[in-house]
Amino acid sequence: MDRLDNAVRPYAWGSTTAIPALLGVEPTGEPQAEMWMGAHPGAPSRTPRGPLDEVIGKAPEEELGERTVARFGPRLPFLLKLLAAGAPLSLQVHPDLEQARAGYADEERRGIPVDAPHRTYKDANHKPELVCALTEFDGLCGFRAPEEAADLLAGLGVAALKPYIDLLRRHPEDTALREALTAVLSADPGDMARTVEEAAAACSRLGGAYAPYAEIARHYPGDPGVIAAMLLNHVRLQPGEALFLGAGVPHAYLNGLGVEIMANSDNVLRCGLTPKHIDVPELLRIVRFEACDPGVLRPEASPDGEEVYETPTDEFRLSRHVLAEGAASQDITRATPQILLCTAGSVRVGDEVLTPGESVFVPAGEKVEVSGTGTLFRATSVA
Repeated sequence: MDRLDNAVRPYAWGSTTAIPALLGVEPTGEPQAEMWMGAHPGAPSRTPRGPLDEVIGKAPEEELGERTVARFGPRLPFLLKLLAAGAPLSLQVHPDLEQARAGYADEERRGIPVDAPHRTYKDANHKPELVCALTEFDGLCGFRAPEEAADLLAGLGVAALKPYIDLLRRHPEDTALREALTAVLSADPGDMARTVEEAAAACSRLGGAYAPYAEIARHYPGDPGVIAAMLLNHVRLQPGEALFLGAGVPHAYLNGLGVEIMANSDNVLRCGLTPKHIDVPELLRIVRFEACDPGVLRPEASPDGEEVYETPTDEFRLSRHVLAEGAASQDITRATPQILLCTAGSVRVGDEVLTPGESVFVPAGEKVEVSGTGTLFRATSVA
């Protein structure tokens, strides 16, 4: 196995303290948003044998196993992260696999550079993802029922919101949500900025269920995404709880530290809370306009003590082991590649001892036993 040296991404929305606190190091004063663990070419983990993407590229069947290569190709099918949100991330959705392949092929055919700011599809893969809270964690996930969203907006007492409220109350669910979001994103920027300012003041005054939106508006004054966010469910995860985000489900992370795992893709379509490009027609084609329960996940324990977060995707499988002092070591050998991340205590993985924030890559089929006192997250695939 290989101990990983992982890059930390300094995105502006990142917390300045959460990742340093987990690692037990002094903050630098700069935002530290994400620590990437995997073989993504944008920031591959470093190993004693070289960058992990290069290590896998030289011998994919040895590192990933024959089944993984046959199913997903000669690359690690998942990316694991520590995510530390100190401010809201952009409101966004991800395409399904068919949409991603078609969108990528279309932009390639039109000659749009992959790094162009108006490029939507960076690759031909989908991006289902799962986030598991390590601290209390706030997010937005999926649409509210239109009537519930209308009531929330109406409670602000802002006259300029009446057209959106009427749209939500006048139509069946799919049409109501589609027309309301379209109207918000298509509104005159100046008029919308004034509406958001008035709505934000009302959210601050009312507090309670409106408090998260006041905080969003504080970070993104005048952004139409503030109103779009009010169409979505607000979710507060407790440590150990998780959210799964499938294709077409609008979402945003607001605050907190978590472990995130996703299919190896960069495809993001943004709805707001960002200065970046928003492709409204393509976004409206991808979004699933249906109200849904956010579906908070709690791990399901297996007889050997592994706690699994069940999802409908095969590119990744996230689980954790909460290890007790004096317990027998556990054999967690798998025929698929694994990344093991310690988030609490001190955990022995083979000959390596991991402390919070440290991780290792275990090639497919390599025998590995774990013991110690602490929490170990385990990322692998289902193939």
